[in-house]
Amino acid sequence: MIGNGVVIDPQVLIEEINNLKNHGYTADNLRISDKAHVIMPYHVAEDKMLEELRGNGKIGTTCRGIGPAYCDKFERSGIRIQDFIRPRFEEIARRNIENKNKIFKMNGYPELNADEIINQYKEYARILTPYVVDTVVLLHNSIREGKKLLCEGAQSTLLDIDFGSYPYVTSSNPSLGGICTGSGISPKNIGEVYGVIKAYSSRVGAGPFVTEQLNEIGNQIRELGHEYGTTTKRPRRCGWLDLVAVKYSVMVNGLTGIALNHLDTIGKLDKIQLCTAYNHKGKITMDFSTTPEYLENSTAVYEEFEGNFGDISNIKKREDLPENAKKYLNRIEEVLECPIKFIGTGAGRENLIVC
Repeated sequence: MIGNGVVIDPQVLIEEINNLKNHGYTADNLRISDKAHVIMPYHVAEDKMLEELRGNGKIGTTCRGIGPAYCDKFERSGIRIQDFIRPRFEEIARRNIENKNKIFKMNGYPELNADEIINQYKEYARILTPYVVDTVVLLHNSIREGKKLLCEGAQSTLLDIDFGSYPYVTSSNPSLGGICTGSGISPKNIGEVYGVIKAYSSRVGAGPFVTEQLNEIGNQIRELGHEYGTTTKRPRRCGWLDLVAVKYSVMVNGLTGIALNHLDTIGKLDKIQLCTAYNHKGKITMDFSTTPEYLENSTAVYEEFEGNFGDISNIKKREDLPENAKKYLNRIEEVLECPIKFIGTGAGRENLIVC
């Protein structure tokens, strides 16, 4: 189910549906919220234009049209899926394209052809219409039937439009509140809240990164962890695990547990550094702030751990992990004051310890 909080590129979604079918899977159980918004070609063009116009102040956007689509949503000129699959789509789209073309022309960028876009997107709408439902009703019916729901979001708390390191953030709320606003699920229906982290830190795009390693260690973590964008293939920025930032996320989201991935990756290093505090202008602190000046004037306080965990991919109990690995995990729990409930020990789905 694709919730109302998502912005959808119909072309990409149809490619994914066809990819599933080509590999022998059905997409018949896919449901799309009628309240989700559509990414249009003018959003992609606008994204690229705005990033270029920022010059040295680039955010590092993927230029997939996501930010501008959310802008139009809140400016109330967006196209919802419920508009997209109905005759009124053409009128709304044509008006939007005409308005966007004025902006493109003003900035010396190519204008878009409304007829071509509308005809192409009508075909996309025809393909996707069977999947569209009121997902809010469907979700609450599922809850009443006693079904368990798994909500998956993208990005992270520090890329949250409100709680992240603005403006180097995404365009939505990937923190806990986004589950409610992005799906229609009530807060009272949420039970356990698990935060997913890596055993090291990574980041896409620009912005402050206190534990970033612009050296061979950073390169080594990137290669060992295959830290390249899933769709963009951009190399991610890598560094040591920052527990000051993670503890902020624990607080904001009310986490009841941690799911820690890539323990095997960090365990391939000889020595591991763990950031357990910041030195902010001479003061040792666990306080975190998304204010750029605060982070720029903070340096990481590290504790060192022995690595070389060996092959841990088939270990199923935490107590069977090497002592070096257990010391690393124990210190993370101690600083975060939050239990680790899941430990990723390899690339496969089966390489997991449930604590």
